[in-house]
Amino acid sequence: MANPVDSARASIRPLFRAPEPETLAPLVAAAQLQAEERQGVIHQARGLLGELRAAQTDGWVNQFLQEYRLGTEEGTALLSLAEAFLRVPDADTADLLIADKLGDANWRSHKGQSASLLVNSATWGLVLGKAMVGDESRGVLRKLVSRAGEPFVRQAVGAAMRLMGQVFVMGRTIDEAIKRMDASENKGFTASFDMLGEAARTRADAERYFEAYQGAIAAVGANPARGHSVSVKLSALHPRYETAKAATCVPELSAMLVDLARQAASLNVQLTVDAEEAARLEMSLDIIEAAARDPRLNGWDGLGMAVQAYSKRARPVLAWADALGSDTGRIMQVRLVKGAYWDSEIKWAQERGLSDYPLFTRKPSTDVSYLACAKDMLRAAHIRPAFATHNALTVATIVEWAGHTRDFEFQRLHGMGQGLFEKLVQAEGYHCRIYAPVGGHRDLLAYLVRRLLENGANSSFVHQLADEEVSEEELLADPVDKVMEAGGTRHPSIRLPSDLFMPERRNSEGLDLEDAAVLTDVARAVSLKSVGSAGIDVDVSTAITTAQSAYAEWSAIPVDTRAACLNRLADLLEAHRPQLMAIAVQEAKKTIPDALSEVREAVDFCRYYAARAREDLLPVELPGPTGERNVLRHEGRGVWAAIAPWNFPLAIFLGQVAAALVTGNTVVAKPAPQTPEIARYAVALAYEAGIHKGALQLVTGGGDVGAALTADLRIAGVVFTGSVPTAKSIARNLLADDARPLVPLIAETGGLNAMFVDSTALSEQVVRDVIISGFQSAGQRCSALRLLLLQQEIAEHTIEMLVGAMQELVVGDPADPATDIGPVIDQAAFDRLMDYRAQVADRIIHEVAVPATGLFVPPTLVRLDRLDDLNTEWFGPIVHVATWPAGKLEESIAAVNAKGFGLTMGLHSRIARVSELVEGRARVGNLYINRSMIGAVVGSQPFGGEGLSGTGPKAGGPNYLHRFCAERTTSIDTTSSGGNASLLSLES
Repeated sequence: MANPVDSARASIRPLFRAPEPETLAPLVAAAQLQAEERQGVIHQARGLLGELRAAQTDGWVNQFLQEYRLGTEEGTALLSLAEAFLRVPDADTADLLIADKLGDANWRSHKGQSASLLVNSATWGLVLGKAMVGDESRGVLRKLVSRAGEPFVRQAVGAAMRLMGQVFVMGRTIDEAIKRMDASENKGFTASFDMLGEAARTRADAERYFEAYQGAIAAVGANPARGHSVSVKLSALHPRYETAKAATCVPELSAMLVDLARQAASLNVQLTVDAEEAARLEMSLDIIEAAARDPRLNGWDGLGMAVQAYSKRARPVLAWADALGSDTGRIMQVRLVKGAYWDSEIKWAQERGLSDYPLFTRKPSTDVSYLACAKDMLRAAHIRPAFATHNALTVATIVEWAGHTRDFEFQRLHGMGQGLFEKLVQAEGYHCRIYAPVGGHRDLLAYLVRRLLENGANSSFVHQLADEEVSEEELLADPVDKVMEAGGTRHPSIRLPSDLFMPERRNSEGLDLEDAAVLTDVARAVSLKSVGSAGIDVDVSTAITTAQSAYAEWSAIPVDTRAACLNRLADLLEAHRPQLMAIAVQEAKKTIPDALSEVREAVDFCRYYAARAREDLLPVELPGPTGERNVLRHEGRGVWAAIAPWNFPLAIFLGQVAAALVTGNTVVAKPAPQTPEIARYAVALAYEAGIHKGALQLVTGGGDVGAALTADLRIAGVVFTGSVPTAKSIARNLLADDARPLVPLIAETGGLNAMFVDSTALSEQVVRDVIISGFQSAGQRCSALRLLLLQQEIAEHTIEMLVGAMQELVVGDPADPATDIGPVIDQAAFDRLMDYRAQVADRIIHEVAVPATGLFVPPTLVRLDRLDDLNTEWFGPIVHVATWPAGKLEESIAAVNAKGFGLTMGLHSRIARVSELVEGRARVGNLYINRSMIGAVVGSQPFGGEGLSGTGPKAGGPNYLHRFCAERTTSIDTTSSGGNASLLSLES
């Protein structure tokens, strides 16, 4: 007979991405109130509403949300300023940030409006800042601030930001937080202290957070009778808390949680593991179970966990917690929350092309899930429930269902929900715990943004309560009724990931590599020996002759038919994804995530060009005088040579081929000599999809084959991706024979891609994006980061964090799911990169350890004395770092432009005007702001450069297909055989 814990665990996974209606049906049944229950709930909720509204002037956070709501100019400015200001070390950038965020907002409208002296004090700081940087009319205040100067403004705004810190944080230290928690304003409440800090990027971060948790437990344990507890975020304790690293991170995190739990148990302190992103749930359960089964924790009922009601898996997770409590002889402390990563989860699922979302897409659906979970928790024998909510209707429902029992608690956020629980706690004997963040102002930032987004959103109860136009009936509307009215369906504005680009095309299908079972299956598949397709490639002359002979027939096929072939090819690529990924891993040395991205991009190219061809290649009626018809047509040119690189041997190869074929051309395709097998497999699938064999010919070999191909006078166009010298050689080849017609060359080459970082940027985000941009794919992308340009004032701190993050990278076998970076493509690339590293050995800041054998180039960080010290693209995992002084950004951009490359550029800054400056000055094809610089998405981020980086037009963009076409116009005089019928038919 199966263990109840294992049985409960097995029921969790099927709901991960289950369809929303299917998941909601049992929740609606569980959350449905009987008529008599509904009457009692409404009576209770009306009373709570009255107390809540009476207390609206008491809560600082409430008042901030009322004064500065999200969606207003001031609310957005305040959020942006608070997120960045206190980490900016230099005056020049601080002044730019203040001007950027305060200059256009109307702070005077808020002056003195709040009942809170603290809120008004913060507002005064913002008013003073506005007076200095805005465009207000000259007045006494303006003159005063102008005379006082910019330091005065910075001090005023800094004071406002620090006051905001007091609003949102219980204390800067755990001792300060405990002292404040014990003040009279919190009488009768206990606290769960949350040591502020987002996910660790380095081991040093993780160690610092671990010590902070130890200190918090010790401080709370000094007076355990007070009943306070500590909340722990597992991602803060490990820099690689990821499914692919589960074999190492789960045991390490289990050991750390056990250590913290033992300390907490010895001091009689409750310890709760916070919920995080959906992808980490299964690992979190493993870690929590390890602690629950630790023999030294037997008999301790202080172990807790948070469960997110917006998750489709919430109910089975609760069942698992109850079964675990039963099996280990303990009561599990379970905190039920709505959920904190809703917007991010939606975006991640769409980006990854997953089958569905792990959470509900409608707010009422989450409310229904919350109620169903609450009912389960109240009935569970081995769970002590904690209900975290600010919703009066939810509280009233729980009170109704709980009856006379008080063996549970409510929870609210620090500074919010005043008036909702005071009477319940002080007069009726209920328990309430305040979730209390602890940390310095710099640590506040990510927490602040998340809390305001959660509780300031238009759909939240907190926001609606503050809106006088929302009636009591609307506030107390039954979420079950709302769900049933919507039929339990997904929100209409949130498409399934597969429909992201509809009606134009279907999104490419992804794989959830954060799902351990899926990752295991994929790893097994890519390790199987790949089999190519023999007998497809021929010699250059034969290939051109065959393609030329096929041109007339292929070009005469209707565009719709050619586009249908591409769509069938896309479907076949997805059907053969395991085999294609295996070849990509084994032949092109791609890691598993890169191999998946390769197939998805090829699919997207096929579907996008099919859709664009149906739209863009239709005849165009042009204007002219009456009695004349003018038509523009786009038709094929003849035989195209498509020369693809080894770094995207499927995506770019098929992107070139698909564009040429759908426009009516025939193609002789040449893959890189390092990656012929994946090209052969792709061509075989193209034939299976209905593309005529004569229309697509494959030739393989090295540079001599490419030279022979482009030198043949029968070639009507060349599309090429590769190095600058090869592109120039092709261009010369196309012009070598004076008798040869001028033919188009579409070339995409590399770049000295730079990323600028100013002092408003969040270091953790910068480091993440540098690691991705510079080292993913072993740096073997045209778009990869080559030159990191840091503002001087933040350079050393950023480099220190970057080095720590680099130390966590795993270099090894690309077929191993734990590998971050594989080998470079071949011996020649290895030798070239290693020789260069030897030349700059004295300037290497850090290098990552690599296996002793194999073509593994260590990911390397190189310090440059000057920006001008780098003028050559080194195509591998080498990132160069230099600095620029505050106020010299424009000159630094000009210096990068002067190098002649123009492919990609990155910027990390919180100042919109800086973004506008870079956008206006950068001479690059693709500019990426506050994100990584790689991974351009077909149809969303058309890719291609200028100058030494390419000719354009951009691949995956709306102008690409036209370059493959000959434009032909026909003009017909419709009056040539008599009068103008269109005029003669007009009424007099």
